Amino acid sequence: MERRQLLLFLLILGTAFWGISYSVTKMAIGEYSLNVFLFYRFLLAVVVLSIIFWKYVKDINREAIKTGLLLAVPMFLGIQLQTVGLKYTDASQCSFIAGLTVIIIPLLKLAIYKTNASLKIWIAALTALTGLFIIAIQDKFTINFGDLFTIAGAFAFAVYLIAVEKHSATKNLLYSIVPMFAFCALFTFLIALTDSSSEWFPQNNTFWMGVIYCALFSTAFMYTVSNVSQRYLSAERVAVIYLFEPVFGAIGAFFILGENLTWRLLLGGTLIFAGTIISEVDFKSEKLKLLIRKN
Repeated sequence: MERRQLLLFLLILGTAFWGISYSVTKMAIGEYSLNVFLFYRFLLAVVVLSIIFWKYVKDINREAIKTGLLLAVPMFLGIQLQTVGLKYTDASQCSFIAGLTVIIIPLLKLAIYKTNASLKIWIAALTALTGLFIIAIQDKFTINFGDLFTIAGAFAFAVYLIAVEKHSATKNLLYSIVPMFAFCALFTFLIALTDSSSEWFPQNNTFWMGVIYCALFSTAFMYTVSNVSQRYLSAERVAVIYLFEPVFGAIGAFFILGENLTWRLLLGGTLIFAGTIISEVDFKSEKLKLLIRKN
């Protein structure tokens, strides 16, 4: 398996972890402070990644720390805002709005860098977003308090992915991963200190199991793969792959929360998969043209 295909597989696996984390986070936080939850989530991720990437950690310099800070700000805002949104919005609604990142990225690039994405990427993004719409929208679509936080989080994630793409082109981001999560842990710790509802040591196993799951799988694993993959994949393509998240979220909700799998999931999931294929296939490839002629 080539490196690019391996990274695609790991990204899709990561979106499975991410999608399931919606149900896990909802159950874990309950009535506890989401800031304390996020602090432990980031802190554990820092500890685990420091061990895994020790050869990079011991050689961290000022530039790596600076890059980590620059990446930490939009990532922290994305996770923080969407976690707040998750407390006030249904998971399907939150998933759909979070998926707006795939459209926001090319728009931000067009506005900031004056560079437009290819027509293929736009078609892929709209196809996948249509699938996401089918999955998430039930009887009606309304904007509530939680939706506004989730929309803001989608913008933050778009900025984060663009920043990763920019920095990964000129430097090895493995040196900046631990500092990035360390800053996120610091930010959530400071916010938790001002939160009157903060309970630092909840006597609840579900809370701690949620911390462990989110720290290891939807934080340490997913963001590490994302940062590494963007040396080989554009921010738009990574964002389109992220649209698998609500599919796995629905599957996770089926097993964890007892929700039913519907025709919406099947149809929407098919469109999301089609969007991902469109974004990845090189339609100008000579090999593809030869294959079509043979058939």
